[in-house]
Amino acid sequence: RPDRARARGIRTRIKMVLKRMFSRGSLGDLNERRAKKRSRTNPKDLRAPGRKFVIVTTAALPWMTGTSVNPLLRAVYLANGDTTREVTLLVPWLARKDQRIVYPKRVEFKTPSEQEAYIMDWTKKRVGFAPKILIAWYPGRYATDKGSIVPVGDITLRVPKASRDVAILEEPEHLCWYHPGARWTSRFKHVVGIIHTNYLEYARREEDGERKEQILRWINHLTARCHTHKVIKLSDAVQEFARSITQNVHGVSNGFIDAGREKAKRIKKEGSGAFSRGAYFIGKCVWAKGYSELMHVVGDFNEKYAKNAKERLEMDVYGDGDDFADVKAAVAEKALPLSLLGRLDHANEKILDYKVFINPSLSDVVATTSAEALAMGKFVVCAEHPSNAFFATFPNCRTYANMDEFAKCIREVTTSTPKPMTDDEIHRLTWEAATERLLDAAAPCDETKHTMKSHLADWFSARFHYAVTKSEAVRCLIGGGAGTLVPPDNLADWSPDAWGGGLMDRKPS
Repeated sequence: RPDRARARGIRTRIKMVLKRMFSRGSLGDLNERRAKKRSRTNPKDLRAPGRKFVIVTTAALPWMTGTSVNPLLRAVYLANGDTTREVTLLVPWLARKDQRIVYPKRVEFKTPSEQEAYIMDWTKKRVGFAPKILIAWYPGRYATDKGSIVPVGDITLRVPKASRDVAILEEPEHLCWYHPGARWTSRFKHVVGIIHTNYLEYARREEDGERKEQILRWINHLTARCHTHKVIKLSDAVQEFARSITQNVHGVSNGFIDAGREKAKRIKKEGSGAFSRGAYFIGKCVWAKGYSELMHVVGDFNEKYAKNAKERLEMDVYGDGDDFADVKAAVAEKALPLSLLGRLDHANEKILDYKVFINPSLSDVVATTSAEALAMGKFVVCAEHPSNAFFATFPNCRTYANMDEFAKCIREVTTSTPKPMTDDEIHRLTWEAATERLLDAAAPCDETKHTMKSHLADWFSARFHYAVTKSEAVRCLIGGGAGTLVPPDNLADWSPDAWGGGLMDRKPS
């Protein structure tokens, strides 16, 4: 009898255990625990609460260039979209001698905290609310032969281990050309690269450009595949990359949107009288940023298509840069009606009076200025080119493939009035919409998943790249710059030597 009682007790306990295991509530709890575990380790859900994003870029304000402004605004709107997100913007700190080359006159910072205050103040004025982002710094050198900033040392170490969740590398190829440390993909759960710049177009315009273009194409492909899980091309104007998709993930600040809405009200009342000025162009004054094309289309139009002095195309041009003096001399030599007026923020009130923004550049990937001009309610005239595919879907954009079509566009926009945009069209230009496109595009998907072959290719590429960039002598030879292997201990007191280019670089300016 004791044995029977003991057996019944065992059977009863087994039944209770089985009931708990297979009851609906217990299975639900088990599944929930498994789901939570997957969400902690699986990078697919970038919208999950509490994700930590680090946005790394190659420039910082007050340098008014696309890679300083767009990543900053991306970080701000990404943080603003979810209060549980932690968003850090990692930007380059320049030594004082480099600041004097890159930043506007009389703008100089003694410490990173001074520059951070400047950036935050500018951002608050631009977006209309207090940014909720963190700003971190890495040492950078302004490479005068490249016209861009090169990171110093392994900048992945600038991010605390607790924050290494999702990394967004703005210009991953540029950030990693001379990267001497561990792969970004080994230090972050998910790494996304965003391609901003058509560096092949720049290389093509230099001496021995065809050979430089071929070499740079291979280097860009190698560095991007070594250090990213996925690449987002802003347009198909750039080369192919491993595991890449195409999506415009840039937006426009609310200030431009608000200006466009006010202009739409005036257009309804005054028609073309809402604009007191004609056509303009704005962009960094280097030949590769569209100035050659601008001089060509304006010169050809006035020579072959303008029937009289009244039809001549005259333009105001804003921007400064390394080629300003050469561009000014070329304009004067050809007697072109282009007024070079120097640096101006595109949000300046003067810009609101122009009716037409002409951007003939063929080197852009996506021209932020074209998006801003559309948002302000202007006509945009641009080349039929992959970089303009997004803008071509808007009713106030006119594209051309040749000079006959350019002339037709100019005649149309000078004799008509831009149409006020619909709410849907305006929303597509906002940073809120761009952030949603980013979160969709950045997530891992079947088209970009790794195969065993790609894992092996990534590993061998990374080992080769590391062997090259870990040598100070080789870095100097290939243009990485002397003293860029080991970072300084103190950024504020850092005073590096003068920059020197590599074997294939153009002469430093």
